[in-house]
Amino acid sequence: MNTDDKYSKLRETLMKEGNWPKLYMFKFIIPATNREIALVESKFSDESVITQKQSSNGKYISITVKEVMLDADSIIAKYKEMEGIEGLMAF
Repeated sequence: MNTDDKYSKLRETLMKEGNWPKLYMFKFIIPATNREIALVESKFSDESVITQKQSSNGKYISITVKEVMLDADSIIAKYKEMEGIEGLMAF
């Protein structure tokens, strides 16, 4: 599956949900380094609620971000913005 297909399916799902703006929850897993944590957190506004949970072996951090998003395209734009962060996995 290429990147455009992935985002097309996400856009379709989000559009079916409707009711914009809405609180959206982003979930990421990244290597547990200060640099990557700071990069992820810097992509969101001060109004976002950000929580972290370290993996049992301490190598990874799960980051959950809740932020009010205006529409499906703003969510997709945020995922695309995150693509440059090394080792990031988005769910």
